[in-house]
Amino acid sequence: MARARTASAGDDQARAVIDWLQRFGRYHPIVTDTAIAAGVALIGLPSLRHHQQWGIALTVALCLPLVLRRRYPRAVFATITLVLLVQWLFDVQLGADLALLVSLYTVAAVSSRRWTAAAVAVAEVGAMLATLRWGDPVLPFFVGLSALVIASALLGISVQNRRALLASLHERAARLEIERDQQGRVAAAAERARIAREMHDIVAHNLAVVIALADGAVFAARESPEQATAAMEKVSRTGREALAEMRRLLGVLNDESPSSRVPQPGISELEQLAAQVRTTGVPVDLEVEGDPAGLPAGVQLATYRIVQEALTNTLKHAGPDAAADVRVLCVNGTVEVDVHDDGSGGPAGLGGRGLDGMRQRAAVFGGTVDAGPAEGGGWQVKARLMVEPDPR
Repeated sequence: MARARTASAGDDQARAVIDWLQRFGRYHPIVTDTAIAAGVALIGLPSLRHHQQWGIALTVALCLPLVLRRRYPRAVFATITLVLLVQWLFDVQLGADLALLVSLYTVAAVSSRRWTAAAVAVAEVGAMLATLRWGDPVLPFFVGLSALVIASALLGISVQNRRALLASLHERAARLEIERDQQGRVAAAAERARIAREMHDIVAHNLAVVIALADGAVFAARESPEQATAAMEKVSRTGREALAEMRRLLGVLNDESPSSRVPQPGISELEQLAAQVRTTGVPVDLEVEGDPAGLPAGVQLATYRIVQEALTNTLKHAGPDAAADVRVLCVNGTVEVDVHDDGSGGPAGLGGRGLDGMRQRAAVFGGTVDAGPAEGGGWQVKARLMVEPDPR
């Protein structure tokens, strides 16, 4: 176990050194390439003993171009190849010939496969010429040189593939970040639309009730002050309820704790809604069939808001002496809503944000909303919501 930990620590240290060298080479290319050129020259120093006249000049000519190998990889490879040809013609064998492998690696690391194949072919021709002049024995010498050429090219190709992979990963990460931001904006827009629907439902319905009660109070003020007083008390109560709902909605926007929020209305609150509308003088007959207790909260809220908007249209457009019937059927995985009034308000209820809000709420649960003149007169709103089983 101790040996394993020691080996792991050694691998981590080696990896850290390699990473540091890569970063240093990336940010200081000239310094790094100058050091590589100096290292190749040092490797070639022992061979200068036998070629004092031409050795130094050829070694400098082989190593100096490596300083610019990243900026001009193919030009550096071609220059070193020409120097090696001169070396071969003058029968000068140097240790600095390693510069050809370095330049070949660079070409393979930054160029296309076609350029890499051409460079490998040129290097193989050089290996063959070197084998013919200096190879002894011939076959092992040529195989060794070819192995070095192929290894340099493969190493360069591997580095190029790794860079391409890292670039694609960075690009993908950037694209995912952009998509995440876009999804955030879309979600924010959807949330704003939802809040706008909630605000519309709350304000429109309660204002319609308040206006109807206020009108009734004005007419009753002279002949029946008691009724006028009762109507104004209902106006006050309705306004407080609207204010409480507005504060609850703003609390959601301000990200208050769930414990401070009033629960969302559901099907069980429809009776209170009907009673509120009745106080304005509009009779409302409410009937709920089935068991809504197990329905998801979102479905119940959507049902409540659809009925609320339909009754608001009745208050606004049905005219005097209108009555409304509300039927809610919860059965077979669906919720069906039917709100019908016998007024004569006509198609005014079709326009505006209200019907769009009802349709959007129903669409969330794969449902539809139809609104139009009812058979026998009046106006009818029919909605159908698909209900998924409650996970509880």
